[in-house]
Amino acid sequence: MVPLPPSGQQHEIAYGEQSATIVEVGGGVREYFVGDRAVLDPYPLDAVCDGAHGAPLIPWPNRLADGRYSFDAADYQIALNEPTKQNAIHGFLRWRSWQAEKREAARVVMRTMLHPLEGYPFALDVRVTYELGAGGLTVTTSATNVGKNACPFASGQHPYISPGEGLIDECELQVGAETRILTDVERQLPTGTQAVAGTPFDFRTARRLGNLRIDFAFTDLAREGDGMARVWLRSPDSSVVELWVDEHYPILELYTGDTLSKPRRRRGLAAEPMTCPPNGLQTGEGLLRLEPGESTTSRWGVKLS
Repeated sequence: MVPLPPSGQQHEIAYGEQSATIVEVGGGVREYFVGDRAVLDPYPLDAVCDGAHGAPLIPWPNRLADGRYSFDAADYQIALNEPTKQNAIHGFLRWRSWQAEKREAARVVMRTMLHPLEGYPFALDVRVTYELGAGGLTVTTSATNVGKNACPFASGQHPYISPGEGLIDECELQVGAETRILTDVERQLPTGTQAVAGTPFDFRTARRLGNLRIDFAFTDLAREGDGMARVWLRSPDSSVVELWVDEHYPILELYTGDTLSKPRRRRGLAAEPMTCPPNGLQTGEGLLRLEPGESTTSRWGVKLS
């Protein structure tokens, strides 16, 4: 028997020159190329996914202080998977097996069930659809409460935009965000907000990223006529990767990858769509309440131009 790679079964989709690989473990996107140009920074087939590369973050994105939250007058404790900072982070589904429920040449629907567990005694049926087309890669996340009680819900995803060759330092970044969510140094939990105007984190007009270290959530996103907010990363060869998010994502976490392993450091810019801010499961900010049988759907996408 040929051993499976660490990310499990590989589901390849293609459209014209575009190709993407979606994985069983975590249900995320391992790679997305146009020709031989990486659009999303890939991780190797024989490697364990690092830095949440490409993974859906469900039923909450980012950090949860002390792994604690309250919902409907009950208190819950979740295991800490970021123990050095006393946080729980990025939900429960990053290391679960997902199944390809439907598969076509340019489209695959990944599905998993989140059964009740200690700290989150709720049930979710989750689908993430990856589809390639003329507009690039579109990712649609749907979750349905299949339990008997209402449940708290938020989601996100963790793609890394690729600069192509080299590091992100030489790229120009543009993101129409008016506000940065401040965090403390020790635990990276929210402490307040700051207008980006006049700060090093103002990328409302495209400018070179340089060696600036970023690991912050941004909000008050500019929306275009189609209702989408966008991030653009322009490489020295003038190619541009554009990532867009729909109205269900009011938050974008940007992360320059400075804490990844040395070969992967600053090789991609994480631009993470999030439906709630960091620690939202505890504060309730941006959190959805899904009644039994209720569903929610959100979309984001990315393309090369």
